[in-house]
Amino acid sequence: MNKLVILLILLVSLSPTGKLRSQAVTVDATIDSLQILIGGQAKIQLQVSADAKQNVVFPTYPDTLTRGVEVLEVSKPDTQYLNNRQRMLIARKYTITSFDSALYYLPPMPVSVDGKPYKSQALALKVYSVQVDTLHPENFFPEKGIMEAPFAWSDWYGLFANAFLVILWGASLVYLIVRLRDNKPIIRKIKVDAKLPPYQVALKEIERIKMERVWQRGASKQYYTELTDAIRTYIKERFGFNALEMTSTEILDKLLETNDKEAIADLKSLFQTADLVKFAKHNPLMNENDANLVSAIDFINETKQLVEEGQRQQPTEITVVQKRSVQVKTWLTVGVLALSAALITSLIYIGIQLYGIFK
Repeated sequence: MNKLVILLILLVSLSPTGKLRSQAVTVDATIDSLQILIGGQAKIQLQVSADAKQNVVFPTYPDTLTRGVEVLEVSKPDTQYLNNRQRMLIARKYTITSFDSALYYLPPMPVSVDGKPYKSQALALKVYSVQVDTLHPENFFPEKGIMEAPFAWSDWYGLFANAFLVILWGASLVYLIVRLRDNKPIIRKIKVDAKLPPYQVALKEIERIKMERVWQRGASKQYYTELTDAIRTYIKERFGFNALEMTSTEILDKLLETNDKEAIADLKSLFQTADLVKFAKHNPLMNENDANLVSAIDFINETKQLVEEGQRQQPTEITVVQKRSVQVKTWLTVGVLALSAALITSLIYIGIQLYGIFK
């Protein structure tokens, strides 16, 4: 049989169709293996040499090269330019196989160059079957069992990480959806405001003015402005009219309607001195400043409204965020969509990994 293969190859190589040249076009075919086993593969390289400007069309084979020989794969053309890009050498490989033992004659492969047909030389392929010694069956080995792959933690790191993320993202998604549906703020801010009675606020402010003693530095105008402002604020909170926007005379007239004249007499002296200091550049004596401070304290003590223990104002809880704004709702919606996408992506990744491990 080997002699027959050699003889066929010699005949093919000496054939006048082995290598044709016409108009500087050369078509050549080579095979990397003359003999293969059934189901084995061989590669035929078809090479065309032509001018760089010529159009070369290689043959196409749907599935078979010749009867009994199948074409498995066709590579892309590999082009090389020669002679300062005046010539080109184009090669293409055809992967073939066969499942019948025989000596096959591979016919010349046609090539079209500028519409003109050319052919390569013919080739030969010998396909051998596997020799089986049926007289000694003890030489046959049984099929091997399935070998289990060793367990490696590194193969599971990605799954564990994504499983943790799925739990985290799932819990966050549920939380955001619940908050979005019940229209409650994510963070509730509570401010406790323990409000003091007006007389305590006024006495606390007068104590501060007393401790600073700004009149000793020659700032009598500042002293009387702060002192009368404290009294005006107290009157507004205590009696319910806006003393901050009224003149001294208007305040005294308003107070005369509801209070005794002795308490207001001391307050009148304070307002008169304050007006002289602020508008007439009056410079009161130190004992006069102390007397007016005492008059302010006496007026507060005589007119203050005591709060019974049961009526004392309790600390107030103030919710800073009552309802969610449109902008916050928008961000919540975006967060829900983003978490949903991340959750779906992680689940798809886990499914793909598990399929690859257990398939």
